[in-house]
Amino acid sequence: MKTLRAQDAISGREGRAYAKIDGNNEEMFYAKSIEATVEKTKSQVKAIGRRMVGHKTTGGEGTGSMTLYYLSPLFREKLAQWKRTGEDVYFDLVVENDDPASAAGRQVVLLSGVNLDSTVLSKLDGDSDDPLEEETDFTFEDFEILTEFNSI
Repeated sequence: MKTLRAQDAISGREGRAYAKIDGNNEEMFYAKSIEATVEKTKSQVKAIGRRMVGHKTTGGEGTGSMTLYYLSPLFREKLAQWKRTGEDVYFDLVVENDDPASAAGRQVVLLSGVNLDSTVLSKLDGDSDDPLEEETDFTFEDFEILTEFNSI
């Protein structure tokens, strides 16, 4: 019987992320958290003689969210570029889990066609002792798992 060894659970702090924007790799060292999800689109399949409704997957939608420390001008610059030119910015995002303590090893996922839903333009908070953060949701058009975790 297999059991989970505590050291094999993946630490969320062990990893890195890179945004590939305009041919440049921007290390997202200022990211606090990144999460991406694919939600499948399903159609109902009703049939004579069946009481239960079946479901057929017909597509999918990629969405995600990021919490960033408020210190990089990158996304504000891209927002200003969109305002000036009307050209929206799509980029690739590589997210890597790499916990050296885990036998699961490393996982690398490429999100393609990432487009931010919103960007914090300016922010102050005189009521907080914590560093300023910004949160943004995003969509993505495709994904690829470049490196999979080891089976443990």
